[in-house]
Amino acid sequence: MLACSLAVYVADQLTKWWVVSTMTEGQITPVLPPLLSWRFFRNPGAAFSIGTDYTWVFTIIMVVVSTALILQVTKVASRGWSVALGLVLGGALGNLTDRLLREPSFGQGHVVDFIALPNFAIFNIADSAVVSGVVLICILTLRGVGLDGRRDNEPTGPTPDRDDHGR
Repeated sequence: MLACSLAVYVADQLTKWWVVSTMTEGQITPVLPPLLSWRFFRNPGAAFSIGTDYTWVFTIIMVVVSTALILQVTKVASRGWSVALGLVLGGALGNLTDRLLREPSFGQGHVVDFIALPNFAIFNIADSAVVSGVVLICILTLRGVGLDGRRDNEPTGPTPDRDDHGR
């Protein structure tokens, strides 16, 4: 989980550094026209620029979510859950870093977004990771896989017909 979150965090911060250092705000660079372009945008709000006047609320939410996920690390024994929670944690920490350290002020920084698809929001690696992680969490939950990797219908201890030695 921690390795996955670190990989997402580093990729997110490196791509944002690259965008800020090589592009001007508002610049559009075609990558795979007409499907994909880089479009440098600083987002004060949440997804689709919702809540632009409540940036500080998103900062608090990301601190709470990140803390809750870090507290789950020792409980996760499933590879799927490790990846899912690692994606969400890495993404939350990536955007939290922007909120804390970018302009206009501490706790109210604007998130750097740059991935643009036609007729869709502009987003970044952190956003992609959070969405992917949440989708994976939904799949794991629907399949009945717990944090420990067991399915809902699997017994957790010895069955009543058998002792610890399988007899």
